[in-house]
Amino acid sequence: MNPFFKFVLKLMSSPKINMQEDYQFVRKMQQLFSKGPKKGYIILDHKIYSKNHSHNIPVRVFHPKEKRHEDVLVFVHGGGWVTGNIDTYTTTCINMAELTGRVVYSVNYRLAPEHPYPAGLEDCYQVIDVLLNHLELTRLADASKLTLIGDSAGANLIAAVSLKLRDEGKIVPAKQILLYPVTYWDHTENSPFESIRTNGYDYGLTAKKMQEYMELYSPDLEIRQSAYISPLMAFDLSRQPDTLIITAEFDPLRDEGEAYGEKLQSAGNHVVIHRIKETVHGFITYPTFVQPVVEAYEVINAFLDRE
Repeated sequence: MNPFFKFVLKLMSSPKINMQEDYQFVRKMQQLFSKGPKKGYIILDHKIYSKNHSHNIPVRVFHPKEKRHEDVLVFVHGGGWVTGNIDTYTTTCINMAELTGRVVYSVNYRLAPEHPYPAGLEDCYQVIDVLLNHLELTRLADASKLTLIGDSAGANLIAAVSLKLRDEGKIVPAKQILLYPVTYWDHTENSPFESIRTNGYDYGLTAKKMQEYMELYSPDLEIRQSAYISPLMAFDLSRQPDTLIITAEFDPLRDEGEAYGEKLQSAGNHVVIHRIKETVHGFITYPTFVQPVVEAYEVINAFLDRE
């Protein structure tokens, strides 16, 4: 790993950063540095009503300049369920649309701690359920052409939505892509996953931050151990979408993401697990020319193109 980049990551890993106290500052910084679409690039903003009509759920649609495929992606952003939004992920979604040649729908779910679990999950579930059952909104001829994709906490929400759709007898997407997902409830030294100890201190996302995010999302320890927050705890993982899991070598969440893929596979699902070397958590937000992003989209496109 580049020594300067490693030094920057170490600075970002300071134990003085407390997400339970500093999350609002982090949000402001993310918003300050977020960029809108480049001149000439058109995005469309829509809203879908929540199930009880208490609020609208914003959905931003990104059309690639050259549409090469008819299927669509529904993206759920990361940020520990606490930070991030469709503005801070606009550049990432533009890159996703351009690099896959597909239309991308980005969901702006409610954030903790103002809206703890299950608020964010309910928003994502509602949007995805509506899009699967009202194909006129995406102009798809077949629900199997809608793929779910998320990174980090967003990947966690995607996994939870897929489980919940199956549990409630709804349409389950044909494919899901989980980028360095959160799948387990414990990110302390007691974690069963070695990557929490080897990668949990100096690579940007620390085990401490991850535990703080978890506690903001759901203060109740027992609830954090349930399948819709910790998919790895699910008793039954059968009848899930074909799944691509991409992990990062120096990510504290690496092992739990790969363990989830292995458990999905053992339950009879088609799963591809791909670890990207020499990179860290959150790399999908990097510029498109860096090697981890190039490699990730090679794998993503191969998975999407597979019949």
